[in-house]
Amino acid sequence: MRNYIGSFLAFFCLISVSFSQTKTIEKGSYLSTNKGQKIKLNLLEDNKYELVFYSGNYQVKGDSLLFTPSAKSENGFELAFKNDKKAKKIKIKFSDAVYYYSFYVGTQKGSGNVQYQRLSDIKDKVNPQGDKIDVDFEIEKADFLYLVYEQYGGDDSKVSKFALPKDVSEVTIKYNLDAIGDLNISGFYDPKTNELMISEQSGKSPLVFRNAKDVQPEKTSQITPLENKTIPNWTYPGKEPLVNDDFGTAVDSTVVETDPLPATYDFKLKIENNLKSALSSNKSAKNKFLVVAVDSKNTSAKADFDTFIKDQETQIGYTMYDSYHPEYDMYNFYLATADDKKWLKTNKITDPSVVILNNNGDVLAVANSNLTEKQYQFNYYDGLYKKLQRTEGFSAFSKTVKNKKATDADIIQAFNKVAVLEATYEYETESNDENPTDFKFVNTALDKKEVNQIWKNLITAHQKDTKPNMYLVETILKEIKNQGFSKQFFKDDKVLNDTDFLSIDYLIKHYDAIDAERAAFNAKEGETHLIGSLNTEISAALQQNKYVTENDIAADKNEGKTISVYKKLIAGGKGNFEAYQNYFTFLEEAQDKDGSNTTYLKEFSTYFNVNLATDKGSVIEKLDDMFTSLDPSSDYSYNGWNSFKEYHSNLANSAAWTVVSKPGNSSFIKSAITWSEYSLVVAKNNPYYLDTLAQLYYKDGQKQKAIETQTLAVKYLTAEVEEETAIEIKETLSKMQNGTY
Repeated sequence: MRNYIGSFLAFFCLISVSFSQTKTIEKGSYLSTNKGQKIKLNLLEDNKYELVFYSGNYQVKGDSLLFTPSAKSENGFELAFKNDKKAKKIKIKFSDAVYYYSFYVGTQKGSGNVQYQRLSDIKDKVNPQGDKIDVDFEIEKADFLYLVYEQYGGDDSKVSKFALPKDVSEVTIKYNLDAIGDLNISGFYDPKTNELMISEQSGKSPLVFRNAKDVQPEKTSQITPLENKTIPNWTYPGKEPLVNDDFGTAVDSTVVETDPLPATYDFKLKIENNLKSALSSNKSAKNKFLVVAVDSKNTSAKADFDTFIKDQETQIGYTMYDSYHPEYDMYNFYLATADDKKWLKTNKITDPSVVILNNNGDVLAVANSNLTEKQYQFNYYDGLYKKLQRTEGFSAFSKTVKNKKATDADIIQAFNKVAVLEATYEYETESNDENPTDFKFVNTALDKKEVNQIWKNLITAHQKDTKPNMYLVETILKEIKNQGFSKQFFKDDKVLNDTDFLSIDYLIKHYDAIDAERAAFNAKEGETHLIGSLNTEISAALQQNKYVTENDIAADKNEGKTISVYKKLIAGGKGNFEAYQNYFTFLEEAQDKDGSNTTYLKEFSTYFNVNLATDKGSVIEKLDDMFTSLDPSSDYSYNGWNSFKEYHSNLANSAAWTVVSKPGNSSFIKSAITWSEYSLVVAKNNPYYLDTLAQLYYKDGQKQKAIETQTLAVKYLTAEVEEETAIEIKETLSKMQNGTY
């Protein structure tokens, strides 16, 4: 059968104790049940007590005593994950979000910007009536999830960063308000009074204690954050003042610390004194935009501009920290003067305005505002930079394809520039309530049919290449994974077409050359590229396309082409584990015309005989050899050995069950018995696998062996097996015993 399976002093007056089997208060040790730092209460003889924090290390520095706890506090956020490779987005279920004004959710792709939203804002979008304390919403796929709990007044915020599994489809979040963090204990010795003073300022939660002799409660959260931080006055660009839900009062949570640490890196912006020089300087800055401030009616415009620049330099210097990092230096700035009237009039720029230009001096966005009001948008963490990249990419593409003098290399670069743009998050869409001071971006209209034809001509023209164009390779990979220009231009989740399969042929033809060049291409100075192993990239694209085509009538005609691509990879010795994994998933779901799965079973049989079967030696050792050779970036390398082993036992059982369930696969019974027996070597006494094997034995005429095996299947049924399935397994045994199977 297939297996689907508070302050420091306040502690002394906030203590309560729970007892399990004892009827009276016993002397001895009790441990706090609170989430977070564990605290021990010792009840001693003569009605004495001790309140003991976990031991650790201490350092004496002059008159100061510094403590380091031996164990870090538990995380206040409890997460649970559900995985589904077919999921295109991630569902977030934030349970019991009573204080939703205090929570923030952030997402991050790779090392990109963290995009934050207050939970209350999300709640207003998905549940405007406010009749639920649970907040359910969706986010785009991401690598990291940031969860923030901002305490009243914004003095301290708990920030936790979690890694998201690659196939995660749903995240359930709950926050334990009784969680207390690491106790920030320090001491000071006063030689005048001979006193050692100990203080702590963060613990605010009441404590509950449990007898140390009793079984301690298990942790409910098994998901550990990559890091936890307590950040005073936590904020991010655009963050609105914190609103206290109990009193409806606003609290300024964007206050900067009054005595910040000085920036290690002294960053300075280069400010030109005329527009021509500003445009020229920006032209040579490959990844920067020019911001022109127009504020001639403001008598203090120059002073405001200088203050803005100084603040901007300070913030960028903090971000860079120790040395120059070009990725944080995103803008050049210029204050328009009376000499620029003609240029302003030509471009229809009013006063006041903030104008943003690309390297060629083309206007990309305009806001009817002064520069200071927009300062928060010109930092590394805001999404403005990405919107400008997208606007420029669209505009540059349109100009390139309309330019009759554009070269082949120009067209490839135009496609690539758009294809590598980061996809927008669903909740980044523009608001219907348009603010007149918001940036208005240049809109570029493109014809889908024309764009597709240009791309087809480009791919066709490069079929005779003797060496690969790596920018074209990168663009192809983005496009076939539904992350490329089609997604950016038209927001399509398209079905792979003839041009896409032709472009995949280009990748396979130049496979070895691409593999030899991709490390150097990925490390190209001043550029950002990430081309992974081709067999993994291609097979992942084909598998994703299978999900896209589920409700598309054009899916059938692609089936043969998809199988052909997998066969080309395997025949060329490029069929790694992940390629086979996706190939089997594809074939298992694609039936042959006669209703059987013979194509799938033939391919699995080949894989089994080459990679899994062993006449002598250990099956587990052979699997371990395969696991150690995995690409470190693969899912199963990430998820570990047990996951890899379970995959293969399930795979063998699944193939064997296909023979049980479909009469058209009867010619594979002998092979299926071998596969089923293999699954039980890897995972002993699994009732699902035993049920499969027993039914195969019966179909092969080995009835007594079938009954004995099915008896074991019934014997090893557990509460984890669904009731309906357990009933079926028992009924199968009865049918075998009375001859009605």
